[in-house]
Amino acid sequence: MVRIVILGGGFAGVEAARYLDRTIARSSDIEVTLVSRENFTIFTPMLHEVAAGDLEPTHICNPLRRLLRHVTILTGNVEEIDIAKRTVTISYGIAEFRRELTYDHLVLTLGSETNYSTVPGVAEYARGMKSLGDAIMVRAGVLGMLEVASVESDPERRKRMLTVVVVGGGFAGVETIGAINDLTRECLPHYGQIDPGEARVVLVHGGKFLLPELGEALGLYAQEKLRARRVEIKLETTVTGYADGAVHCSDGEIIPAGLLIWAAGVSPSPILKKLPLELAKDRVVVDSTLEVPGHPGVWAAGDCAALADPESKLPYPPTAQHALREGKAIGRNIELRLNGQEPTPFRYKAPGQLAAIGRRTGVARIFGLKFSGIVGFILWRAVYLMKLPRLEKKMRVALQWTLDAIFERDLGQYVTLRDVGSLDRLLDTVRRPKP
Repeated sequence: MVRIVILGGGFAGVEAARYLDRTIARSSDIEVTLVSRENFTIFTPMLHEVAAGDLEPTHICNPLRRLLRHVTILTGNVEEIDIAKRTVTISYGIAEFRRELTYDHLVLTLGSETNYSTVPGVAEYARGMKSLGDAIMVRAGVLGMLEVASVESDPERRKRMLTVVVVGGGFAGVETIGAINDLTRECLPHYGQIDPGEARVVLVHGGKFLLPELGEALGLYAQEKLRARRVEIKLETTVTGYADGAVHCSDGEIIPAGLLIWAAGVSPSPILKKLPLELAKDRVVVDSTLEVPGHPGVWAAGDCAALADPESKLPYPPTAQHALREGKAIGRNIELRLNGQEPTPFRYKAPGQLAAIGRRTGVARIFGLKFSGIVGFILWRAVYLMKLPRLEKKMRVALQWTLDAIFERDLGQYVTLRDVGSLDRLLDTVRRPKP
């Protein structure tokens, strides 16, 4: 029996599993196991639309058991990887039971985590935009701030409640600030007790212009459009701390803010640092076939892998489109290896990149051509709708976008601090040792 274990349910891991599911996983003497923290995979490019309430959380999630028919799915956390013994230890369930898996081939696709760096107070109080829970809590946080501000009589406290700060001017930060600004501005008319002028949405970015991945022209266009929609943009500025409900900036400004969203970068899974493998910027160094040198049968892709483009000599970026193709390449190379053939090198040149910067406005660079405005927005939606797995989800998203053009935005705050507190108490009760 050949055992293939894939760690991580993100783009790279799921794509590797889907390739194997269609091919060698059907064989009775090959066992493919996917270990994922959730029993679904998230289409993260659309997370900001969930945060804005444009899409329901289930619209961008696909249950793994619907995508994979011949792959064993284990829901749990990776606790330990023993390269020498070729074993993986996972924990599962609320009680965190443990189980050990053996492997012949190991695929490291553990993804990344929000990098809060070492800025005081940020890790404790900021909200990321990496998970479905993050998007849900950001939306709930914005609506909760409006609800509380509509009751608050103290002007200073109300000012803090009505201020949202997003840190990071890359794709995640710009798409998040556009979505949050739309949500805030479109909801304000329903809160008659609040002066719309009191609402403040601020984007803090350390670079000279937004979206550096798309070039200066499109970055400046994005800045112009966001500012026209009353988003404040602080360039060449970093956050030095978050304390007493206020964001401290490197230029000396202190911004009282009820909600801080951190989109200023990610870090690979910290478990990689515990492995006896060569790392480059905390990513596992792999050869051109995505296999780890000196460790036959150990592969890495996505945010976990450090691989240079053979043409530019620069590392492949940790984007979804690269992760998808790397995952598929690993699946194909494992199949080749098991058939007695040599794995093939991975090569990919991205055709372009796109970003949505708010309602009906986007920017894109595809095959060297630049697009902006409504054309960029249509391209963004068309491209990502095609990439969204499963016809059912595509139809649900398309229908929701159609309805969104007709009806007003939903104002319901369906997750509150009371709900979160109740869940924490439940988890504490379940985990409490028996007397």
